[in-house]
Amino acid sequence: MELIKRILRVIRANLNSLIGGAEDPEKILEQAVLEMQENLVRLRQGVAQAIATQKRTERQAAAAHSQMEEWYRRAQLALQQGNEPLAREALTKRQAYKETTTALFSQIEQQNDIVARLKKDMRSLELKISEAKTKKDMYIARARSAEASYRLQEMLGGVSATSSLSAFERMEEKVLQIEAQSEAIAQLSSDDLETQFSSLESNDVDTELAAMKVQVLNQSENTQYNSLLTEESQKTAQLPQQQLPKTQDF
Repeated sequence: MELIKRILRVIRANLNSLIGGAEDPEKILEQAVLEMQENLVRLRQGVAQAIATQKRTERQAAAAHSQMEEWYRRAQLALQQGNEPLAREALTKRQAYKETTTALFSQIEQQNDIVARLKKDMRSLELKISEAKTKKDMYIARARSAEASYRLQEMLGGVSATSSLSAFERMEEKVLQIEAQSEAIAQLSSDDLETQFSSLESNDVDTELAAMKVQVLNQSENTQYNSLLTEESQKTAQLPQQQLPKTQDF
């Protein structure tokens, strides 16, 4: 029993140490959600910057395309005026703006892909944050319930469970002992009553036997007396008539 108590004390100490040393689950979940929200903020900022860069590139592409058309118009004007070298120079400028416009439009397509991917990631993160908040509330409720259950079990059970169980066992043994003593006393009382009644019944038999003896003796004496009376009567009847006294004639 002492060994079991010692083991329970060690287990309880280890559990308390784990609970005390473990991080607060509420703080962990709150920190995780906070980090996700910070990532979402940075991602939104990235999306906004990507969109701003895309808009700027589109404006640059539009300006380059406008310059390309302007130099083409100038080349046409110089050629109409018979100035071929000036027209060639204008076409050279136009070609440079054309290449710039092509590069800018290619960059715009890449930026469109980047912005679309960032927006997709942002929506996915928003959904994950929403799910995380729901799970956070659920896990916090479960953690609080588990901790409350542990504290309650520790209060009701724990190391004292063994001693409480022993107390009940000892009480049961005492009750059984008292019941056994009560049954023994009852049995002894019953035996004593039986003995007393047996004694009374034995006295009754002796009394009845003595009475029967008296009755038998009386009957025997009466029989002998009656027998003597009968014999005397018979003897008197057998006497000779002559011996009887005669009556005188008057």
